[in-house]
Amino acid sequence: MMSVQLSVLDLVPVRVDQTTSDALAATVTLAQAADRLGYRRYWLAEHHNMPAVAATNPPLLISMVAGRTERIRVGSGGVMLPNHAPLVIAEQFALLEAAFPGRIDLGIGRAPGTDPVTSWALRHGAGGVTEDAVAQFPEYVDNVLAMMEPAGVGLALRGRTHELRATPSATSVPTIWLLGSSDYSAKLAAEKGLPYVFAHHFSGSGTAEALDLYRSNFQPSPEATGPRTFLTLNVSVAETTEEARRLAVPQMLQMLALRTGQPLTPQPSVEDAEATFAGLPAQHRELAETMRERWVVADPVTARARIEELAASYGVDEVMVNPVAGALAGTATDAVPARVRTLELLAG
Repeated sequence: MMSVQLSVLDLVPVRVDQTTSDALAATVTLAQAADRLGYRRYWLAEHHNMPAVAATNPPLLISMVAGRTERIRVGSGGVMLPNHAPLVIAEQFALLEAAFPGRIDLGIGRAPGTDPVTSWALRHGAGGVTEDAVAQFPEYVDNVLAMMEPAGVGLALRGRTHELRATPSATSVPTIWLLGSSDYSAKLAAEKGLPYVFAHHFSGSGTAEALDLYRSNFQPSPEATGPRTFLTLNVSVAETTEEARRLAVPQMLQMLALRTGQPLTPQPSVEDAEATFAGLPAQHRELAETMRERWVVADPVTARARIEELAASYGVDEVMVNPVAGALAGTATDAVPARVRTLELLAG
């Protein structure tokens, strides 16, 4: 048994043979496996206009997953707050907390989660979100916190104060986390006394510095009396390290596409990904393999030992794994057996 508590991050990836319905069905299967195996929490990302990712709307996904599981905490990893009016997010997550009390996490990020054109459409196409939404991020965070409290917040407008609540009769609020891949969110989380997570699975560097900055500057608050954080990792686990490495190749190609400015297309089968990888220029193969070195790609014993080692190194007692194992040709379109198997093998 591992001493580290395990959780799951899901971007709801879409394979070349899958419809959106298939990808969503696979996410439910993965979440139910995490629930059955004792994982602590299950977070869902926000990305837009990406053919390879179906996680466009965390609140809807959270409702879907929480309704099909029994005890696991379900949350956003995360909501990109500048894309939304703070009241809308406060209302959505207050409602989720009312429906699934004690099981909801609200992870908040500052990045757009998409390309500039889609970002414009999200933030300005329908009005209501100001042009300096990113600059107002700290204020937006404060607004969400206040609006979800049972007492609500007073809104001063035209010389009068109006009571504003995200929900009429709250008895509890979600746990709110700040997410980031730079020093900015680490400093803000410390200043506001909020739990914080650095996107180690995406960045792979700067984690220790960000966590040290967060811990050394933390100011206690009603939300947290002390620093609270965990580590995120890309993970592929199989019975042998060789098989785990094979299963990670589709994800390696996608991360390579991101790093080299190529379109992010739906994920190929393991066999097709291996053929594509073999034909890449040497410098691209080297870059992809360098990225994979930051992941945990191994047999169960080695993977558990590596996760324990990383948790100790970064001083955390929880690790959130993004199971990146791909699918072999012929896999049922609504299934993700290698991702489920990763969770099973890690849980022991």
